[in-house]
Amino acid sequence: MPKTAFVTGATGLLGRQVLRAFDHAGWRAVGSGFTRAKLPILKVDLEDQDAIDAALDETKPAGHKSSSTVRPLPQLLAVLTNHLPGAANRFPDKCDADPDGTRALNIAATRRVALAAHSRSILLIYISTDYVFAGKPGQAPYEADAAANPTSLYGRTKLAGEKAVLEVCGDSGWGIMLRVPVLYGHAETSVESAINVLMDAVWKASEKDAQVSIDDWSIRYPTNTEDVARVLVDVATRYLVADEARVAMPRILQFSSEDRFTKFQICQLFAEVMGLPLEGMDGTGEDKKVPRPYDTHLSTKVLKELGVDVRTVDFRDWWYVQVNLI
Repeated sequence: MPKTAFVTGATGLLGRQVLRAFDHAGWRAVGSGFTRAKLPILKVDLEDQDAIDAALDETKPAGHKSSSTVRPLPQLLAVLTNHLPGAANRFPDKCDADPDGTRALNIAATRRVALAAHSRSILLIYISTDYVFAGKPGQAPYEADAAANPTSLYGRTKLAGEKAVLEVCGDSGWGIMLRVPVLYGHAETSVESAINVLMDAVWKASEKDAQVSIDDWSIRYPTNTEDVARVLVDVATRYLVADEARVAMPRILQFSSEDRFTKFQICQLFAEVMGLPLEGMDGTGEDKKVPRPYDTHLSTKVLKELGVDVRTVDFRDWWYVQVNLI
């Protein structure tokens, strides 16, 4: 019987790739969403505990038991909580525009899913963020056990989500975190990604008399969703195979590309790739009125120690290929 992956947020930028990766790896991959959910994606309201419970009960393999006297069949639940329509989970700087919605997804919904998964002996992987760190100059790269000190509502709610998973799952080994930085990849619309959407800014800057300002201070490490999905499949497989030894395995994992850019530098690359002028855009420095991380680069040391391949596609090469395919 194939292993089962239940992926929330499966209609989003990362969720689509994760669902595809598990399917290609031979898992039974089941996705859920809400506002954009269409069959075969299940429509599941993460604000409804009964709906979450029902979705997991429908998804679990026949014969799966949660009793401690029966070894549960392998099953993974990946929580992709960076997909909330209209809110700031894709764009952390806009989190304050919908603080209630952000808390509802990153904390309350995460706890509900953790409770449902833990009670059924389902491995839960919670997708977190590099924004749990302050990102002050000179502090990066951050190890997985470094002290978290988020400066934004987005980072604080994601950290609270991590704590919710740890509180629910305890030392059972059924709950782990995977922190990732800003993501890019195949998008249905550019606004799905804080990186892809910079293409729109470049087009705007190429227009006559354009005046576009883009951050040229904060460092980003854009990471491809296909690489994240591959790592998730590898991590899930290793943790499920570990069985009882899982309790001694790391709870917090981190994955990131080593490609290093400011947003303005990314726009310069996009202009080069698309053959567009960029005279209508200028790079801005630190905005002292709005605290934001300078560099939250994540160390991948723990993943390497587990034997996980942390190599990533080259950012520049990927975009050259994609633009030439259009």
